[in-house]
Amino acid sequence: MKKIGVAILGLGVVGGGTYQILEKHREFYQKTQNVDIEVVSVLEMNRARTESLGVPEEKIAANIAEVVCNPDVNVIVECIGGTAAAKEYTLAALNVGRTVVTSNKELYAKYSHELERAAQRHNAGLFFEASCVGGVPIIRTLLDGLQGNRISSLMGIINGTTNYILTKMTCAGMSYEAALAEAKKLGYAEADPSSDVEGFDAAYKLSILSSLAFHTKVPFSKVFREGITNVSEEDILDGKQLGYVLKLLAIGKNTDAGIEVRVHPTFVRADHPLASVSDGFNAVFVEGDSVGEVMLYGRGAGSLPTGSAIVSDIIYAATHTEIRYSTFKNGEEAEKDVNFVEDFMSAYYLRLSVSDEPGVLAKIASVLGKYHVSIVEMIQREKGDGKASIVLVTHATHEFAIKNAVEKINSTEIANVESVLRVVS
Repeated sequence: MKKIGVAILGLGVVGGGTYQILEKHREFYQKTQNVDIEVVSVLEMNRARTESLGVPEEKIAANIAEVVCNPDVNVIVECIGGTAAAKEYTLAALNVGRTVVTSNKELYAKYSHELERAAQRHNAGLFFEASCVGGVPIIRTLLDGLQGNRISSLMGIINGTTNYILTKMTCAGMSYEAALAEAKKLGYAEADPSSDVEGFDAAYKLSILSSLAFHTKVPFSKVFREGITNVSEEDILDGKQLGYVLKLLAIGKNTDAGIEVRVHPTFVRADHPLASVSDGFNAVFVEGDSVGEVMLYGRGAGSLPTGSAIVSDIIYAATHTEIRYSTFKNGEEAEKDVNFVEDFMSAYYLRLSVSDEPGVLAKIASVLGKYHVSIVEMIQREKGDGKASIVLVTHATHEFAIKNAVEKINSTEIANVESVLRVVS
């Protein structure tokens, strides 16, 4: 039976979950996978964590050099987070030929080209299933399940924190601030939640997933990003009235015009499968030319779901002798012949505050018409003090057209556009 020695860097939420799974299921993997996986080393400075997990003293390493020089270590699991120490330690492992499994989406999105170059030079494996969508096997599906397809699009909810917040705002009537506070209390959100609520986390993941799906480098810098911090209870209620549910969506498309990658709050129809994905759960739609639509759904974060993805990579590395790398040229930037679509098409939700007087709607429609924006649905209600609120949903139009129309409306005295959100039917 093949024996695999594992070292874990960082025993926080994900690293701790990984340690628990490997300890609990060692005999199970021996029986089902014909491989003996043992955690032989951990690098964790917080002794309270090692003690709480029951890590033997002799397995606690003092530094990264001790880990990478340990002859019993075959696979090194990076669960540190961030990019500074994580990048240094990962490169140290790859440069001595150790296979690395990482859950670090920021590290991989920003530096996969450097990591993969080191891995190739030293014939080392580099695995990153846990970097995207927690326990949902989206990366393995793209690499080993849908590789016979040309993938035209992927769309999904890939950040659990924002999905939890928007669920509470939608279903419990909470304000953004109250929902965020509850998310922090329950451990869904960090003390500094900016990576999640400003859309960075989802953008890192979309960069990784779209690169794999479309077989070309899609740098993080090319992802259009907009977070949920400006979403109001009024938007949520208006959406409900129109039959929509608000989600932070990651959308990637490979079209004749080029590659389109964007992360932003999006209204989806209440009967759309993504509308019912709630709390910390994630889901991803992938569309291939042969298979059609495939949807993967599950927990997008957490110690054991993400640990499950890490262990999946460890077992894969242990049971596959051939080392595979990117199917595309993995450089720091995209290849020169790849076009990225910035002026993408979408339907839009607009909420405007207007003077409650005759002719205002006609003037707004006139401005929108000049930019070839047409209206599908409308709600109008009085706000008092001579003001009214108008909510519009448009037909699909260009992003730049909406931006120009909104700028023009706001430059007049007829109305003020208070909210602009994109819509997927």
